[in-house]
Amino acid sequence: MEIQVFKKMEKKAQKASSGDFIKIGIAIVFMAMVLLYSFSSSGNIPNNTFLAIAALFGAYMAMNIGANDVANNVGPAVGSKALTMGGAIAIAATFEAGGAFIAGGDVVKTIKKGIIDISAFGGHTDMFIWAMMAALLAAALWLNFATYFKAPVSTTHSIVGGVMGAGIAAAGFSIVAWGTMGKIVASWIISPLLGGIIAAGFLFAIKRTIVFKEDKIRAAQKWVPIYVAIMSGVFITYLVLKGFKKVWPSIVSFVNEHLFALLPVTKKPTFITALIVGLIIGLIVFFLVKRSLSKSDTLDNNRNSINTLFTIPLIFAAALLSFAHGANDVANAIGPLAAISDAVTSGGISAKAGIPFWVMAVGAVGISLGLALYGPKLIKTVGSEITELDQMRAFSIAIAAAITVIIASQLGLPVSSTHIAVGGVFGVGFLREWMDTTDESTIIAQREAVIAEEEGTLSAYHHELETLEKKEGKKKTDYQRIVELYKLIDELEAKIKNDKKRLKTALKTKYVKRDAVKKIIAAWIITVPAAAFVSALIYFMIKGMAS
Repeated sequence: MEIQVFKKMEKKAQKASSGDFIKIGIAIVFMAMVLLYSFSSSGNIPNNTFLAIAALFGAYMAMNIGANDVANNVGPAVGSKALTMGGAIAIAATFEAGGAFIAGGDVVKTIKKGIIDISAFGGHTDMFIWAMMAALLAAALWLNFATYFKAPVSTTHSIVGGVMGAGIAAAGFSIVAWGTMGKIVASWIISPLLGGIIAAGFLFAIKRTIVFKEDKIRAAQKWVPIYVAIMSGVFITYLVLKGFKKVWPSIVSFVNEHLFALLPVTKKPTFITALIVGLIIGLIVFFLVKRSLSKSDTLDNNRNSINTLFTIPLIFAAALLSFAHGANDVANAIGPLAAISDAVTSGGISAKAGIPFWVMAVGAVGISLGLALYGPKLIKTVGSEITELDQMRAFSIAIAAAITVIIASQLGLPVSSTHIAVGGVFGVGFLREWMDTTDESTIIAQREAVIAEEEGTLSAYHHELETLEKKEGKKKTDYQRIVELYKLIDELEAKIKNDKKRLKTALKTKYVKRDAVKKIIAAWIITVPAAAFVSALIYFMIKGMAS
């Protein structure tokens, strides 16, 4: 029997090991192709070796973004069973790449968020190239490390730390824009707090207006169209602001020429324009969903049936979040690679650089590949290993992510999409704890009263037993009662022990896993300094080898 168990374990280990080798092999092939293409296409350019190596680092970075950052867009949908793992990966990979290619733009800031002052390099192009290479590799290594330990961290903060560390190594502490860094530190609190509050607020509203009603179906027919319309309007507003800002002039031109000349001619969509488009789409969705639900007579009057009504909106949310992420974050993530490409080809340093198609392709394809190969680990973490999610909770998290980004962008607050999404997961989990504690307070009080009564009865049994054992001239009935009392005492003591155990469990019910919370928050806090430290070390290594 033991031999069979060991054989099964050995087969599983061999299967897992084989799968890991295949994944590593695919990743290596992709990076090798990027390296060869970059080297061959820039053969006559000075410093083309640095560009080829930087492209290799960029491919590695892109795959790590796919493995870690993209999980936040689809994790709640997978955890709630609205999407299968395979379906989520297919949707996210497709829309991430689509967002990058269609709306990713052709220009990117070379220094993410203005972290360092490029004038401090004094026109030394080589130093700048080394710094950007170090930033790329350090950010990628940190993301890889975080993914291994199932910690969803911010890609933006990883790159910020990498750029900052390399900048300090190259030109000293004066190169850093410390005011910007202060805002980023503030975002560690702002992002998850806003995401958690908004997600908890929507879940609370759904519970009060639908779940806690006696006639759930009638309540759902009234309120689900409203919630889905709000979500649609918010996501369209989010998509216009974040996903279409790079191609907005083309959209305005097409709409005004072929449809209605209503859109103002601007380089980027204004908040008012995005909001109006969102309101129009939201109204259309409201009437469509209301009409659909009015014809539905197959739903049961229970929570599970209500959950199914949020499945399709969640699938759209995962797709739109992925598209917006691809359009908005991929270009920024490959900023250092674009900066190196620009510096190598032009021989100078600029604050903004054009993005060659092949650089965008490295980012888009690398992210999709990294998601497919290593994304499931973080998708499971976000979707099921922090707190249990259903469709209503995942819906609340998704809408919170979009609303938080919109609010923050209008207020000029720096936020992280990763921190927002995970903060939303925390928010719905802690709301569950609070609501269940409130709802079960009466039950806990009743259990405490029962235990007190049982302990009183036990005390009476002991007193009676003690009296009978001291009695002289015992009769047969006295001995029978003594035996009966010993049995009753044993049974009652076991029952009290079990009841106290159940009471202790009820009082300590935790729907958010504290160990996961501590690990994730710790990873958030050390992301910037860890990436900065590694980046500085890598910069000195590159400088030493190049000198």
